[in-house]
Amino acid sequence: MHRITSSPERGELGRFAEVARALGSPFVAAVLEAGERQLPHAPRTAALIRDWPGETGSDAVAMRFNAALHAIARAGRQPALTALYTQQHDDFDGAIGAALAASDDVIAVSMQDTPQTNEVGRSAAIAAALMVAYQTFGMPFELFEIGSSCGLNLNLGRYGYDLGGISAGVGGSPVQIAPKWSGANPPPAPLDVIAASGVDLNPLKASEPGTRDRLLSYVWADQPHRARRLEAALALALRYPPRVDHANAVPWLAARLEEAQPVGQCRVVYHSMVLQYLSVRDRDVIIATIRHAGARATIKRPLAWISFEWSQTRDEVQLCLTCWPGGETRVLAICHAYGEWIDWRAGTGR
Repeated sequence: MHRITSSPERGELGRFAEVARALGSPFVAAVLEAGERQLPHAPRTAALIRDWPGETGSDAVAMRFNAALHAIARAGRQPALTALYTQQHDDFDGAIGAALAASDDVIAVSMQDTPQTNEVGRSAAIAAALMVAYQTFGMPFELFEIGSSCGLNLNLGRYGYDLGGISAGVGGSPVQIAPKWSGANPPPAPLDVIAASGVDLNPLKASEPGTRDRLLSYVWADQPHRARRLEAALALALRYPPRVDHANAVPWLAARLEEAQPVGQCRVVYHSMVLQYLSVRDRDVIIATIRHAGARATIKRPLAWISFEWSQTRDEVQLCLTCWPGGETRVLAICHAYGEWIDWRAGTGR
């Protein structure tokens, strides 16, 4: 069992430092711990974190803080911070304290933007769930993604995968994803995607200046393989631009699911690490919308719902699949938050 725990007596940055370390990033853990010690140098940022209007964990406040520092380091505006992030020294407190003092306003403004990770590694889990759905229905897929960001995971049918020794997707793709795998193998099946569209309140375009830097700032600096994979996915998105509509997911999804569905085509609604950023009302309405569409599904026009999200207790990330007709939800796997490993559970009922 891979569980994430944190200590309640530390501040928000210190608490998430423990999570970052458990997720395989000692560097980010050290950044956050030093950041917590040096926060007095950045009174505006400190006040923002202290008085955060929402739930700091689900709003990923610590991730926003690290991304803001990483963006400054990548831009080269603070040479000592850049040298720290490129592992030329290990004076975390000195470099971060100076950066906080010099860039307090920049960091505070940056942190108010919703995180844009668009982690391509999660596509492996979504692809494995699609293979299970294909085994169930044997039909090509029309994909609807909520919270698509730059839409990189809408291109999941163009990527190649090694899923515990099972090859899937496009073997010659420049984007190859091979998570550490435990448990049984997913069922071999094609990733037959005939259409894919998504929605985001603030969609990014691979062709626009600044998108690459924004997304790369959310990649943890001591995990360069993720950065390389992201850059390959961005390059592929220039050749095959994903369709991401600029809209609220609630009416958008309702409208998509009301559209006529061809016979012999499986619709799939999916999302990864998105529900935590929605209001309780919007989250409930989206879930009700999916279930309402599921109640109308038939064996000739089926619906699948794939969820890659934290559990309610936020101690593990669950890959869940619900298929209609029927409506049974299965926990297919427990996953690393960025898809680095997948512990396949082969469909435990829930």
